[in-house]
Amino acid sequence: MREKRTVKFGSPDITELEIEEVVAALRSGWITTGPRTKLLERRLAAYIETGRTDIDCASDDGKSQYANRVVCLNSATAAEELNLRILGIAPGDEVIIPAYTYTATASAAIHCGATVKFVDIQKDGDPVTHMPEMDYEAMAEAITPKTKAIVTVDLGGIVCDYERVFRIVEAKKAMFTPVTSDGTLLGDLSARIQSAIGRVAVVADSAHSLGASRDFHGKRMFCGAIADFTSFSFHAVKNFTTAEGGAATWRPLPGISSAEIYQMYQLLSLHGQNKDAFAKTRSGAWEYDIIGPCYKCNMTDIAAAIGLRQLDRYLGLQARRIEMIRKYNATCDALGISYMIHHTDFMDSSNHLYLIRIPGADEKKRNEIITKMAEEGVSTNVHYKPLPMMSAYGKDCSGYPNSYDYYHNLITLPLHTLMTDEDVDYVCETLKDVLKATGVC
Repeated sequence: MREKRTVKFGSPDITELEIEEVVAALRSGWITTGPRTKLLERRLAAYIETGRTDIDCASDDGKSQYANRVVCLNSATAAEELNLRILGIAPGDEVIIPAYTYTATASAAIHCGATVKFVDIQKDGDPVTHMPEMDYEAMAEAITPKTKAIVTVDLGGIVCDYERVFRIVEAKKAMFTPVTSDGTLLGDLSARIQSAIGRVAVVADSAHSLGASRDFHGKRMFCGAIADFTSFSFHAVKNFTTAEGGAATWRPLPGISSAEIYQMYQLLSLHGQNKDAFAKTRSGAWEYDIIGPCYKCNMTDIAAAIGLRQLDRYLGLQARRIEMIRKYNATCDALGISYMIHHTDFMDSSNHLYLIRIPGADEKKRNEIITKMAEEGVSTNVHYKPLPMMSAYGKDCSGYPNSYDYYHNLITLPLHTLMTDEDVDYVCETLKDVLKATGVC
């Protein structure tokens, strides 16, 4: 009989490298948004463009090709909301999102005053990856003249079929009317962005997907470079963490400089103040203006310090996750369990979540399996309960049968880089034993 182990569902992978960088930030006297945050933004931009984490962005003067391309903020939710606000999403607009996602995908649009329209997922998810991906035919039918954005979700780190999404919004562009400027700085920029895009905007919720990539129009591209606007999460449970945090990025737009867009994020995230604290410290540069009653959601240099050292290690962390996924895949294949496919010839996931679906199980049986796994020391989870099932969204999933069907027998296995090989083996053996004990396999 094997020895009982305790396997946590998730745990941040923090080493002395991150700790030393945080200490250095504390000792520097600069702990709010400052040089480390700006450096992390440029390094993330370089990573999103090239897939490399070793590009030197520290020696430039902030005017390199990677400057003004990524904005680090205090959460992915803030990043998505600012993406939508810069796009000009406002009351009267409609935003389409999948019914199968976390609440932040919807709440960001609701904060902007938009009406959220849920769309069901494909039956059993994407036919290749099994990711609970939006039903694109239903998405196309949901587009109206009021639709201003579609929020796609790269759930678990698996990248959506963006070529298909873009084909649909391009085919519907005759229905789209860009907003007119209200005379404000933000209103003018939003009007020009909507006119430059000329169709419903594609906004990626890539909270799970930093480093994921997919073939797009014949070229392999990373999340952050595919959709019109993208948000990432750096929460404590993510592959790449800053404890709390996130980032926003966007594709270049004709006639609009990235520097102008970047500056608008700075204004929106720092009370509408046209100089951040770092800029105001320069000799004689105290003077500033407030251009609007905006928000407070900037990233601190303490958080960025963690991120800088996480990025140094990120490719290795990803490789470790792939090793664990291979073991899980072999176990699920032997048990006849469906699981998400994280790597194909056209897509590489960020390997964030490992979702399995238990054949023949209903909600009660699924929950029994989760309980028995926990009794054996293995913590699992469920990603996610469809939003229409939640009280805030009506508590009625009857209009989204594929989402409910995907959820009702779903279990998420632990997947994090503090797990040892022995931990992974223990999860696999425990899953086998529990499924046998509950009469499933």
